[in-house]
Amino acid sequence: MRKRKTFVVEERVRLYDTDAEGVVHYAGYYRFFTDAIENFAYKFLGGYPIPNRNIIFVVVESTAKYHKPAFSGDKLKVEISPTMLSGKAIRFDFKIKKNLAIICDGHIVQVCISKRSWKAVQIPGNIRKVLGGW
Repeated sequence: MRKRKTFVVEERVRLYDTDAEGVVHYAGYYRFFTDAIENFAYKFLGGYPIPNRNIIFVVVESTAKYHKPAFSGDKLKVEISPTMLSGKAIRFDFKIKKNLAIICDGHIVQVCISKRSWKAVQIPGNIRKVLGGW
């Protein structure tokens, strides 16, 4: 079985990611997920949002499982592994680590849609080509 490639983004927990006790609020982890997708897109797909005026990617599914807390000021590493689910959908798997320990994992599924019709369409070939290497 082929080992999945990952792209790593370093993050620092900001005060706005946390609750009054300085613990990352559950929604804060979704910021880390989204920022990792954005960084991946800038590095490999030419920008974020994807520079194509006719399509957008919308989230249709997301999960997060919380294993250990993170606190304001913590340094985190977010690992992202994209996978093509179909010609129209991408799944991004995530692992958030603090000091090498996984503190949260999850995924986001995005579907490519036409801005005109708001219906699912094929992911453009240049994006499929990049994702095929993952």
